[in-house]
Amino acid sequence: MTGPDDAPFREAEFMAVDLDVDRRPDGTIVIRSRVPLRDHDPNMPRAFAARAAERGDAPAIGWRDAGGAWAYRGYAELKRDIDGATQWMLDTLPRGSAMLVMAENSLPVAVLSFAAFAAGVVLVPVSMAYGLVGGDHARLRHVVGKTRPGAVYADPHPAIAAAVNAVFDADAMVISTDPAAFGRGAAYDAIVATEPRDAVARAIATIDPDAPAIYMLTSGSTGLPKVVPQSMRALAACGAQGLDMIGKAAGWDQVMLDWLPWHHAAGASVLRTCLLEGGTLHIDAGKPAPGLFETSIANLRDVSIAYFNNVPAGYAMLVEALEGDAALRASFFRKLRLMLYGGAGLPQHVYDRLQALAVRETGHRIHMTTGYGMTETVSGCMAIHFPTTRVGIGLPAPGLDLKLVPYDGRYEVRLRGPNVMKGYLDEPEKNATVFDDEGYYRTGDVATFHDPADPGQGLAFAGRLAEEFKLANGTWVHGGALREKLLKALAGQVTDLVLADDGRPYLAMIAWPRPGATLDAIAAGVAEANEGQHGGSATVRRVALFDTPPDPRTHEVSDKGTINRRAVLDHRAGLVERVFADLPDDGVRII
Repeated sequence: MTGPDDAPFREAEFMAVDLDVDRRPDGTIVIRSRVPLRDHDPNMPRAFAARAAERGDAPAIGWRDAGGAWAYRGYAELKRDIDGATQWMLDTLPRGSAMLVMAENSLPVAVLSFAAFAAGVVLVPVSMAYGLVGGDHARLRHVVGKTRPGAVYADPHPAIAAAVNAVFDADAMVISTDPAAFGRGAAYDAIVATEPRDAVARAIATIDPDAPAIYMLTSGSTGLPKVVPQSMRALAACGAQGLDMIGKAAGWDQVMLDWLPWHHAAGASVLRTCLLEGGTLHIDAGKPAPGLFETSIANLRDVSIAYFNNVPAGYAMLVEALEGDAALRASFFRKLRLMLYGGAGLPQHVYDRLQALAVRETGHRIHMTTGYGMTETVSGCMAIHFPTTRVGIGLPAPGLDLKLVPYDGRYEVRLRGPNVMKGYLDEPEKNATVFDDEGYYRTGDVATFHDPADPGQGLAFAGRLAEEFKLANGTWVHGGALREKLLKALAGQVTDLVLADDGRPYLAMIAWPRPGATLDAIAAGVAEANEGQHGGSATVRRVALFDTPPDPRTHEVSDKGTINRRAVLDHRAGLVERVFADLPDDGVRII
C-alpha cells in the first residue's frame, strides 16, 4: 500500500514558477514573476452584473436557515437585492460617505457590501468584538472617529445595540434586520425592496476605481487599529493575483465553504472572489475553537469542497474528527485539491496525520499551502503555488515586486504593486516612514530563502521586527521566530505565549495553558526545546503561566486573535516582576 510520504499529490493546476531575479551590489534582491497579471475589470459592480446575468438562478450564497437546512440566494435574486440597496443608498447617503458594518457573515452583509461599492459609499467592516467587549468601546470609538460613517449596519444583538447607541450620534442612520433592537433605524428588508431606477446603472458606469472603496482595519496587535483605504482597483488586482497563483486549484468558481470573517482581509477577499467568479459560497458559522468547530464539522459532512482554509488549531481539531468519522472523511476528501493554513506554523504531527488520512481515502496526498499578505496589501499576494512539503510564504504574485533588503542574516520584506495601499488614513507621520525611497511598503517582516541558490523554492517567514527586542547584554531576541518554535514544541499544552522582556538579563516565557496542562509539564517542554539552542537570546530560563485569558478590552488581543505582547506585559507587570524576582515563588519554574 502506498504510504503518505511517497504517495503522489492529487492533480491540481498551479501557476508556473517563472521569476525575474535582480541581485543588486548592496545585497538587495528584487523578485518578480514573469507571468503577466490576468486581465480583470477594476469596476467590480460591473463585473458582478455580467457574472449575475451569466449565472442566472444558479446559487450564489448558501447559509443555514432557522431549521438548520441550507438556504440559497441565486445570482439573479442577489443582483436584484444589491440593486435595491444601491438605489436606497443613492437616495439616502452622500457619495463618498462611509458605512460601518458590525455583523456576522450573512446574506445582508454581502448585499450591502456590493451595494456600497456600486453606490460609491465607502465600506468600513469591523469585528463584532468591537461591540461585544463592552467597557468604553475604545476601538469602536477610535474607528468611528477616524472614518466618520454616516450609517451603520449591525446585527440586533443586545451588546451590539448598546455599543452602537453609545458610540453613534442620535442622527446616525442605523440599519438592521431588526431595527427595534436599537430603538431606531431602517429595516434591511425594506431597503432591498427599494425599486431600482436608472440611477443604479449610471452610478455603476461612473465608478472611479481609484477612489477609496473600503476602509479595512489592521489587527491592532501593537495598539489601536490603523485604517487602510483601498481602492476598487486594488481590490480587483489582489483578486486577480489570487486567481493567477492558486485559482485553478482552489476553484473559487465552484462550491466553497468558508468561515473567515468578512471584516478580515482574507475573508473579504473570499467573498468578493467567489461571487465575481460565479461560485457558490456556503457561509460556515463555525470557528476554529472548542465548542464552535462542531458547526464546521457538520457543514463539511454536507458540502464537499476543492479548497479548505483554516488555522493550525482548526486543523488539529479537524484531524481528530476525521480519524473517527468515515462519512466525514469521504465528504472532506471527495473533491479536495488544496489545503491552506495561516496564522502560525502547522505542527508536523498534524500535517502527517492529515496526509495519512488523505492517502487512505484517495491514494493521493493533498497539496498544503500557505500564503502571505496583510491588510495593507488587500489580502494574500504571495503564495506557495508549486508542489512542496516545506512550510513558507511562497513567491510573489503577478504584478507584485518583492524587495528583499539584507538584515541580520535575513531579509526585510518590502512590497510594491497594484494591490499595495497608498498610505494609512490620516497618519502622515506613519506614512512618511512606512514606504522607502522607491515606493516599497515596509512590511516589518523578515524572511529567508529555503535555498539561497534557488529562489524558486520560495521563502520562509523569519519573524517580525516589532517582536524583536534586546536583553540586558545587548543581544537581540528574534521573538517571532522563537515564539513559533515554542508553540510547535508545546502543541497541546499551551494556547499562546509571550516572551519577556526587554532589558532583562535572561529570557522568560509566560503562557496560557490548555486545560489539564501543568506548569511542570510545560517547563519540561521548554527545557527540551532549549536543547541545541546557542546563547541566551534563544534560551528560555524561566517559565510561568497566566491565570486569566488575554483581555481585548485592554488591547491584549486583537480582533483576529493575535496577541499584543507589549500590552500583555504592561498590563501584567506584577506577574512579570514575579518571574524575574531573585527568589521566585512557586508559580515560576527556573530552567
